[in-house]
Amino acid sequence: MSTKFVLNETSYFGKGAREELAQELKTRGFKKVLVVTDKSLYEAGVTSKVTEVLEKAGIEYTVYSEVKPNPTISNVKNGLKVCREFGADVLVAVGGGSSIDTAKCISIVMTNPDREDIVSLNGLSNTVNKGMPLIALPTTAGTAAEVTINYVITDEEREIKMVCVDPHDIPIVAIVDSELMASMPKSIAASTGMDALTHAIEGYITKGANTMSDMFHMKAIQLIFEYLPYAVNNKCEKAIDKMGLAQYIAGMGFSNVGLGIVHSMAHQLGAVYDTPHGLANAILLPTVMEFNGEVCYERFREILIGLGINAKEFTKEEVIKTFVGKIRELSEKVGITQTVKDTGAKLEDLNMLAEKAMEDPCKPGNPREVSKEDFIELYKKAM
Repeated sequence: MSTKFVLNETSYFGKGAREELAQELKTRGFKKVLVVTDKSLYEAGVTSKVTEVLEKAGIEYTVYSEVKPNPTISNVKNGLKVCREFGADVLVAVGGGSSIDTAKCISIVMTNPDREDIVSLNGLSNTVNKGMPLIALPTTAGTAAEVTINYVITDEEREIKMVCVDPHDIPIVAIVDSELMASMPKSIAASTGMDALTHAIEGYITKGANTMSDMFHMKAIQLIFEYLPYAVNNKCEKAIDKMGLAQYIAGMGFSNVGLGIVHSMAHQLGAVYDTPHGLANAILLPTVMEFNGEVCYERFREILIGLGINAKEFTKEEVIKTFVGKIRELSEKVGITQTVKDTGAKLEDLNMLAEKAMEDPCKPGNPREVSKEDFIELYKKAM
């Protein structure tokens, strides 16, 4: 049985890496750029750090900046309209997962117009054509959308997050510039960093994990535990750079092997209450790992040893307690102490959330089987 891995064809890393954008565009013959970003980044001047590169190079562009934190079908359709009217031949996404995911969906529909409804893109995709060329410049160290084959769009009507999986959407170039990430507020740096940790841990224990993905995920976990507190609390330049690398490495892994029910549950909090995705993951991660530990505590043991903890002789209970404790400790260090109750969820909502989580595409990858009743109990524990 073969193992398939899909990655970017070109990536750049480091402070000031955005300067490579102009040459990449010119070498590839692109003339008109649609920059996809969100309003807060645009108004804060973060997007201008990228558009200045385009202006200096004399490259024509326009900006679509109406992306929401949990991007919607409407966001995509409005972006498609701008893209077509401007006549863009390439997309440049500047932002976190929301902006990059929106650009990915625009990219796919531009070359697969039969998917104009957007809802048909949900789940494992069978699109025919590669998406419109896309270059991604992340501003958060979390989602790794610049290297994954996934994107998430909210269907507001049905209050669900569509997890779209399509190798045709992967950006042709990823530019991970730590200067763009350094401008993020502490709360966003913390929640997106915990999002990256969730990707790495779920990717390490998922049913589809393999030797190559293990290599990526273990290194990402080590980097995040070491550098996230310094990136968030001290705005340390080296730590921010290492977090940019860590989240990218985690993306290389989970994009190819899948995730688990932390994401299944977090997606519902985002869809129903508009909870930021990284924060939802951070809230749920310890509770779900305690649940999963019953079947994958040996994988937890490997992670603890990788973090320098002598866990070889630990009992199952000691492994689970120590591992979950390390996650809670890191979350508290970066200022995340919220619970599911803080997202707006009430006890009477849990049945509805559990039903939605049961249908989430990330559920099959979880190492432990889960029922609707399990989901209700997990949400309740995380409250």
